[in-house]
Amino acid sequence: MLIPWLVAVVAGAGVGVLQYGLRPGGSLIPALARSGAVTLIVALLLDAPIGRARVPRPFAALDASASWQRGADGDAWSRARARLRSAGADSTYLFGDSLRLAGLPPEAPGDAASAVRPAVERALAAGRALVVVTDGEIDDPAALGSLPPGSRVEVVERAASPDAGVLALEAPRAAVGGDTVDVRVRVQAGAAGSGATALDLLVGDRRAARAPLEPLAPFGERAFTFRLPVPNGDGERLLRAALAAGDAEPRNDSLTVALDVSAAAGAVFVSTSPDFDARYALGVLRGALSLPTRGYFRVAPGNWRADGSLAAVSEEEVRRAVRSAPLVVLHGDTAALGRPRDVTAGALALLAPPAEGATEWYATGAPASPIAAALAGVPWDSLPPIAIGATPPRGSWEGLEVRQGRRGDRRAPVVGIEGARRTVIVTASGLWRWQFRGGTSADAYATLWGSLFDWLAGERSDVRAALPADPVVRAGEAVRWRRGAGADSVVTVALVRRGGPGGEDSVTLRFGAGATVTESAPLAPGVYDVRVRGGTTLLAVNPSREWLPRQRTVRAGRVGTGAPLGDAPRLRSLGWAYAVALVLLCAEWLTRRRLGLR
Repeated sequence: MLIPWLVAVVAGAGVGVLQYGLRPGGSLIPALARSGAVTLIVALLLDAPIGRARVPRPFAALDASASWQRGADGDAWSRARARLRSAGADSTYLFGDSLRLAGLPPEAPGDAASAVRPAVERALAAGRALVVVTDGEIDDPAALGSLPPGSRVEVVERAASPDAGVLALEAPRAAVGGDTVDVRVRVQAGAAGSGATALDLLVGDRRAARAPLEPLAPFGERAFTFRLPVPNGDGERLLRAALAAGDAEPRNDSLTVALDVSAAAGAVFVSTSPDFDARYALGVLRGALSLPTRGYFRVAPGNWRADGSLAAVSEEEVRRAVRSAPLVVLHGDTAALGRPRDVTAGALALLAPPAEGATEWYATGAPASPIAAALAGVPWDSLPPIAIGATPPRGSWEGLEVRQGRRGDRRAPVVGIEGARRTVIVTASGLWRWQFRGGTSADAYATLWGSLFDWLAGERSDVRAALPADPVVRAGEAVRWRRGAGADSVVTVALVRRGGPGGEDSVTLRFGAGATVTESAPLAPGVYDVRVRGGTTLLAVNPSREWLPRQRTVRAGRVGTGAPLGDAPRLRSLGWAYAVALVLLCAEWLTRRRLGLR
């Protein structure tokens, strides 16, 4: 604080001494006037402070997410509003799925998210501390660490009631009528645990399975796996997991997804050496194309099992499925059923893992090919190594480039053959490590296999122009759509909400160059009948994640590690400082004239 003034005084005194100190008969008055004027001018240039820093009043932000309404404590939101009013803030905001001025907070909060980062950025931009009033369940608690000193979090306690919610429902997007599929459900208890009940699995309005749910400890979890017989027929069904008995919060007691049932398989996956590569590739095949898929595994010579139910099937049944499928994936011994091009007329993916002891290679890029655009953003340096065959395959194009030690010899273990029947050949194993690692590696795995299967299907994976991309969709989250048949970059989607107000809404989807997925605005909870060019589908939008039991992510207390902020008054803000400097210069000039100095 004193350094700018010290510099200014030294500069002013130095100029005064140089100007008048060496002159015979020099006058003290003009010397002081010159020193004072120079001191003020230098201080103005440095914008020197003229008082102690005053800490400004903080901002305050209130979490307006719907989680305040979860459970039986109806007064929590009223206490939070009272806490906001008592914060002594200069400006008050509401945050959740957006940031806006609080004004008069609503009687009931309803935001579908608890994102505090926009409020943090607003406080940092204004140089103010921030008081955050919340129930403790913030989506991005790490953002609070950048707040300036003086910021704090105030957590309003809520009474806990026994509650359980359905966290996740994992099921195939499409299945063949008459098959058996695995459905996995996860249930979590709230802060007060949950009582005994049962979990039902419903297809439409029919209960297909039930499992007892024992009492859970606070925030305890339980996972269920159901083997669901798929009903015969064509068309989409609603698959719902629901708790049989109600509790403190009924809005988290069920989760719904759409299941597309087909009379015939759209893709068949056959493996003679089941491993992680086969398991994960089959999962992507089901998810990427939303095709009704059947999988068959040979667990011993002449012993075949159906994926899912693990029921024994004959080799002749496997041959029939392969013969009639429009897309076939053969893993392991690709000639186990005969010459691949003779056993089916559909598109082919031949996955031939190398022999034991193959050396490890690293993926380094995607050459120009039909799948290169989808792989453009893959972080190659972060992917685990894979094993490749000694003899690289040949094709019309190369889909993946690998090098030994990242800089050694180059090979292409993934190639495609363009023609009347599209074919992909993969002579690599260990790709499952990408999926197993999770994060960006798992995304790269799904992108590679998804783009390969999409190309094999020749964009005939579904005649509909666009389909929901995620099996579970929640209110407050953007709806992701996957491009279906055709190459149109603009697709119009018509939506009709069942049981909602009459009328039809429309959404325009725009797919970027080379993109297969795009997003649209969030939708209200409910079941929507969706119509696009080429057909119809169902979209189930579940209540937002704010209704799910959740542990606190922040504690009450002071937060922030940023630099101290203050608004000490500065010299440039005072107009009289400029006038004083001008008066001193004029006084010096007048005294110099009277003394006969020029």
